[in-house]
Amino acid sequence: METWFERTELLFGKEKLEILKRSHVLVMGLGGVGGFAAEMIARAGVGTMTIVDGDTVARSNRNRQLVALESTEGKLKSEVLAERLRSVNPDINLHVRSEYMRDERMQELIDAHDYDFVVDCIDTLAPKVFLIQRALERGLRIVSSMGAGNKTNPALASVADLSQSYNCPLARYVRKRLQKFGIRTGFPVVFSSELGDKSKVVVEQGVNKASTVGTVSFMPAVFGIHCASVVIRQLTGEQNYFKKVKKKKKKSSKKKGGDKA
Repeated sequence: METWFERTELLFGKEKLEILKRSHVLVMGLGGVGGFAAEMIARAGVGTMTIVDGDTVARSNRNRQLVALESTEGKLKSEVLAERLRSVNPDINLHVRSEYMRDERMQELIDAHDYDFVVDCIDTLAPKVFLIQRALERGLRIVSSMGAGNKTNPALASVADLSQSYNCPLARYVRKRLQKFGIRTGFPVVFSSELGDKSKVVVEQGVNKASTVGTVSFMPAVFGIHCASVVIRQLTGEQNYFKKVKKKKKKSSKKKGGDKA
């Protein structure tokens, strides 16, 4: 009898598919990156997911977000995505949280389950850093998406240890904040080495967003799919993204180009 996951089983085998079915993945942020990450994780056969976002679908989301359609404007992103995931896998055990997470609530969420993986797709610095720091403190495996905005070349998106990221303003800020907690390395991030155009960024003063960045349809999807690949390949043993990174010795004092501050 044909099953919806038979192609995945053919690729990974029954044993690894069972690992995915028994796994619980938390996805924080369901916008351009998180929506694609969550759906790809569900389509791979992960049996339990917690998805979190307090935002509603806006018209401006339509150019890049999986949940954004004319028919879904004004609806909660979490509820729209939940319906999609249940349509993909009717047997999925889905926990839906439709709220913006602040420190105390996020700590409760992190402590609520022994997640097999955490996917950080938050685009606001403070809660992003809090999630990463507390997840690592609990010994949870996490992959974090850096900035997909102001980028247009999908070939320059890649996965690396946080310490190896460069040419990404968001990654620079994350590294700086995490250093205060003694965290400089130890988990994978998705980032692009493409140099962005600063004129494509509009600075704002909002509660849940500090700036608006020009974004094209395919880049958030690329980042989300990279995040999903890290989760699935790590859970199935195809790749280990948590190896210790060896520090490179400095050969000279000459400054290199790029954003590695």
